[in-house]
Amino acid sequence: MGLGLLGRGVGVVKYLAGKGARVTVTDLKSVKDLAPSVREIKNFLKNKKGAYQVKFILGKHRLEDFRSADMVFKAAGVPLDSVYIIEAKKNDIPVFMDDALFGREAGCKIIGITGTRGKTTTSNLIYEIAKATRKKTYLAGNVRGMATLPLLEKVKKNDLAVLELSSWQLQGWRDLKISPYISVVTNIYPDHMNYYKNSMTKYVHDKEAIFANQTKNDFLVLNQNCAWCKKFARKARGKMIWFSANDIPREWKIKILGEHNLENVAAAMAVGKILGLSETQVRKVVENFRGVPGRLEFVREVSGVKYYNDTTATMPEATIAALRALKSEKVILIAGGADKNLNFKNLAPVIKKYTKAVVLLSGTATPKLNYELGIMKYELPIVIVESMKKAVATARKFATRGDVVLLSPAAASFGMFKNEFDRGDKFLKEVKK
Repeated sequence: MGLGLLGRGVGVVKYLAGKGARVTVTDLKSVKDLAPSVREIKNFLKNKKGAYQVKFILGKHRLEDFRSADMVFKAAGVPLDSVYIIEAKKNDIPVFMDDALFGREAGCKIIGITGTRGKTTTSNLIYEIAKATRKKTYLAGNVRGMATLPLLEKVKKNDLAVLELSSWQLQGWRDLKISPYISVVTNIYPDHMNYYKNSMTKYVHDKEAIFANQTKNDFLVLNQNCAWCKKFARKARGKMIWFSANDIPREWKIKILGEHNLENVAAAMAVGKILGLSETQVRKVVENFRGVPGRLEFVREVSGVKYYNDTTATMPEATIAALRALKSEKVILIAGGADKNLNFKNLAPVIKKYTKAVVLLSGTATPKLNYELGIMKYELPIVIVESMKKAVATARKFATRGDVVLLSPAAASFGMFKNEFDRGDKFLKEVKK
C-alpha cells in the first residue's frame, strides 16, 4: 500500500516478488504519475525466470484487496485512520512496515535515529563512525531510493545496521513492540501537523516508539537542550546518555556548518563511545565528514556568488538554522511551497536580519510566510514565482559578488515538485547551467 516514487516501495515489491510472493500493488497516484516505479518493477520481472506475479491497482484502493491478502505492507505516510488498514486488521491480516519488519527479523544490533531535524546528517555520521569498529555496517531506513527489507539477504548477526527513522516509519516499530538497541533522538519540533491534525501528542507518540520497547540493556541517546527529550527521559527503560554541542572539543576541525550541526556531531560522538571507539577514532571520522546532499550543501560559486542547496529544510526551524549557519547578511533566500500547518512567525525576523531579497515558490505555505514578512515590515524585494527555473533566475538577478543564494524552503514540496529531492535536483540543474 503506497508504491511511491522514492524507490522504497519498489524495493519492497521486488524483494517480495523475488521470493515468489503474489503481490498486489495499490496506490492512490495514477499509472501516469507512478510510471517510473511501475517500469522498474516490470523490468525486474522480465529479467527473472519463473512465474512472478505482480498486479497493479493504481489511482485507487479497493477494500476487497485488504480482506483477501496474507499480509499488508503499508508505506510511511498512510493516514492514521485509514479505512483500508482498519479493514485489514478487522480481518486479522497482519500489517507490516518495511523498516520495522527488518528490525524484528535482522538479528543484528540496530542503531535507530529519529528527531524532527538532523536525522539524516546524524545517521550518516553515525554510519561512518560505526564503520570504524571494523564491523560490517549498513545504512538504511529513511534513505532515498532504497528499501530496508532486502538487507535481510545480506545482514549477519555480528553486523551493525544504522537506520534513520521518521515518525511515520516508527508506527511499524510500535506495532511490533520493538525498539533499536541504541536509539538517538536529535530534537523535537512541531512538524507534519497537516498529517497529525495539529496534534503534537500524536506526533510525539510516534516518535516515542524508538525507545518505548527498549530493555535495561539498551541505550537511549538524548539532546540535553530539548524539552521533549527531558520528558522522554522519565519514560526511558534503557541506559540514558545525554549530549550537547558543548561535548565537542574546541580543537576539532568540523567541516559542516552551523550550531545545529554541532548537536548532530555530539549525538554521533555519544554513539561512538557506546560502540567502544576512542576519541581519536571518532575525531578522525568527524573531521573528514563533509555533510549530506540537500542539507546546506555547497553547490558552486558563480561570479563571486555562492549557491547552497538546503531542499530538505521543510519546516521553519530548519531554515532559521541554515540562515544562522551561513553567517551572512547578504542572502537571497528561495523559500515557500506547500503548507504542513506550521507557524512562520519565528522565521520572519530571521529572514529580515539575514536576507537582502526573498524569492517565494508558489504554494499554500507561501501566503502565510508572506503575511509574516509583512507584519515584520520586510521592505526588501519579495518575488513569487511558478517554477524553480524562474526562482534561480530571479535570485541571480538580485545577487552580486559576495552574496549567497540559498534554497531553504521552510515548507513541503508537493504540488510544484514530486518530492523534496526533486526540488533539490531542479535547483542543482539550474545552478549548474
